[in-house]
Amino acid sequence: MGVEKEEEVTRGGIRTVEPRPRKGVSSRIVDWLEKAVVYLTYDKSKPQHYLSGNFAPVADETPPCTDLIVRGSLPECLNGEFVRVGPNPKFVPVAGYHWFDGDGMVHGMRIKDGKATYVSRYVKTSRLKQEEFFGGAKFMKIGDLKGLFGLFMVNMQILRAKLKVLDVSYGIGTGNTALIYHHGKLLALSEADKPYVLKVLEDGDLQTLGMLDYDKRLAHSFTAHPKVDPFTDEMFTFGYAHTQPYLTYRVITKDGEILDPVPITIPAPVMIHDFAITENYAIFMDLPLYFQPKEMVKGQLIFTFDPTKKARFGILPRYSKSEAQIRWFELPNCFIFHNANAWEEGDEVVLITCRLENPDLDMVNGAVKEKLENFKNELYEMRFNLKSGAASQKQLSVSAVDFPRINESYTGRKSEVNVIDAKTMSPDPVAVVELPNRVPYGFHAFFVTESSF
Repeated sequence: MGVEKEEEVTRGGIRTVEPRPRKGVSSRIVDWLEKAVVYLTYDKSKPQHYLSGNFAPVADETPPCTDLIVRGSLPECLNGEFVRVGPNPKFVPVAGYHWFDGDGMVHGMRIKDGKATYVSRYVKTSRLKQEEFFGGAKFMKIGDLKGLFGLFMVNMQILRAKLKVLDVSYGIGTGNTALIYHHGKLLALSEADKPYVLKVLEDGDLQTLGMLDYDKRLAHSFTAHPKVDPFTDEMFTFGYAHTQPYLTYRVITKDGEILDPVPITIPAPVMIHDFAITENYAIFMDLPLYFQPKEMVKGQLIFTFDPTKKARFGILPRYSKSEAQIRWFELPNCFIFHNANAWEEGDEVVLITCRLENPDLDMVNGAVKEKLENFKNELYEMRFNLKSGAASQKQLSVSAVDFPRINESYTGRKSEVNVIDAKTMSPDPVAVVELPNRVPYGFHAFFVTESSF
C-alpha cells in the first residue's frame, strides 16, 4: 500500500503518511475470530444512538460546490474559510461506537466577495487509509472498551499490530476533534495522535498534506487544544499517555521549532482534554477521570471517574525546562473538558472554565436511549494564589455550558465574560447560505482568513 519507511518524504516537519497494512491468511483468521466473538457476545439488536439522526455520518465527501444560494448578503470584507471538524465514520463499526470514535471530516465554507462555496473532506489519517485498504472497520473503538468484550477487542488490535495486519507506526488517531492554525499550517487534531496538516486551496477545497511530527522531535500524542499566544505567536501544547511520563509539556516557537519535552509527574494516567496559558504560566489539570483497563471486567468503560479524589491544578512558568517550579493546588472533585481563558491578576492566576461533576463518558456511547442525558457543565471562575497557596472557585452560570469561545486575540490575557439575553437579539440573520447536503453534529470550528491560505 505504501513505500519503504526509508523513502518517506518529510518537508517542513510534515511526514508523508503511507502505512503498510497487510492482507493475507493472518488477516482473514483474525477477522473470522473477531466476527465469531462479536456474533456470540455482542448485542447488535439496537441501533447505535451516535450513528442515528443527525449524528449519522454522511456517505461521501463533497467536492467544492460553488455559487450557493445566499439569502441576505455576506459581508464583502469576510474573505476566508470557516472550517468545522467532527466524527464521520466511513465504515460501519464491527461492534460498539462512541461519539468520539468517528473518522475526522472537515466541513468548510469558503467565503469570498459575498459568495459561498461548500466542501467536505476526510482528514486522511493513517487509520482511515488502512481501513480504505481493507474496505471495512479494523481499528478498535472507544465504544468497544467496556466489559470482558472490551478486553477482547483490545487484544484483537494488539494481535493485528503484532501480525503486521495493521501498521500502527503512524499512530491510530482520527483527527476528528479540533482545528488550530500555527506557523502557516492548519492542523486537524485528536488527542491520541499527532497533528495532521491541512491545506486550504483557493477554491475552498481541503487537502491533507501529512502528519506533523516536527522532524521526528514529537514522539508523544498532542492535545486537541493547544494554545497560540496572540502576542508572541508561540504555540503551547501537551500530550498525555497511559504509560510514564503520563503528561508531557511542549513549547513551539513562532518559527515552528518544537522545544525539548518537559515531563510532568502526576500519580496515575488520567484523561486531560484541555489546559490553559497566561502571559507567564501554563495551567495543567490532574482530574480523576482515570484510565483503568482492569475496571472493564466490571462492565465499566475503560475511563472511569473517581468522585472521592480532589481536583488538582498545576501552574508552571511557561518557559520552564523542567517541572521543578510547578505549583499544585487542590479544589473540590470535578472534571473539565474545556477551558474558556486564563490570566493573571496580582498574585493570582484566574481560570475561567466549564466545570462538570461526576462525568460518565458512557453517556455518549451505545444504543439509542429513550431519554438522552446531557453533561451538566457549569461556567466557573477559579483562582490560584501563587503567594499564599490558596485556591478558590465560584459558579458563574447554571448548566449546561461548554465549548466556550473567546476572541482569541485575548488568549492568556484578561477578558470579560459576557452573558447575553438571547430574547433581545435580532431574529434576522445577516445571511443564510443554503447547503447542498446535511452536515452532521460535530465538535470544534475555526475561521481561516484568506491571507493564511
